[in-house]
Amino acid sequence: MINKVDEFILFDDVQYTRRDWRNRNKIKTPQGLHWLTIPVDVKGKYFQKIRETEISAPGWNLTHWQTICQNYARAPYFNMYRDFFDAVYGSANQSLLSDVNYHFLTAICGLLGIQTSITWSMDYGVIDGKTERLVDLCTKAGATSYLSGPAAKSYIEPELFSNAGIELEYMGYSGYSEYEQLFPPFEHGVSVLDLIFNVGPNVRKYMLSFTV
Repeated sequence: MINKVDEFILFDDVQYTRRDWRNRNKIKTPQGLHWLTIPVDVKGKYFQKIRETEISAPGWNLTHWQTICQNYARAPYFNMYRDFFDAVYGSANQSLLSDVNYHFLTAICGLLGIQTSITWSMDYGVIDGKTERLVDLCTKAGATSYLSGPAAKSYIEPELFSNAGIELEYMGYSGYSEYEQLFPPFEHGVSVLDLIFNVGPNVRKYMLSFTV
């Protein structure tokens, strides 16, 4: 999705939601799918924003990297990228979840050759209203189109984008080719690290934004 746009705005001025993808992702193991979760401080903080969410257990990054090494050591291209990700995980010592996510996003985009500008919603200021906020961000960023995740269809008001002269598009997640993966059967919904370690330099062939 990041590779399909000119600017990717991290919308972290909204309320943090639990049991979401913001602080966790899946990897494959011999025992099946496994969640890697960044521990965050949410107790009693029901209305905190994403950008205010703090990490609650330093050292999580080293634990995650150890788990990844244990499960991907036999992947065809793991050794090719081992030093790179060892450094990325080793330096993931930020105290805020948003900063950690930015750290990983920029590192992986750099590895994949994705040159999209990654910015923060707080750089533009935020107004009230779900769709209104998105339209306002697009307007301030000078956007002519907005690419949304499909889940947002449940609340986005398309007419507000149309009235602002902004084309509304939705990201699709179908049509991706399978690749040789450890621990069959194949599973699409895992971290991009799985793709990198298994196909290496051929990674772009499996990303539709590079092939269409």
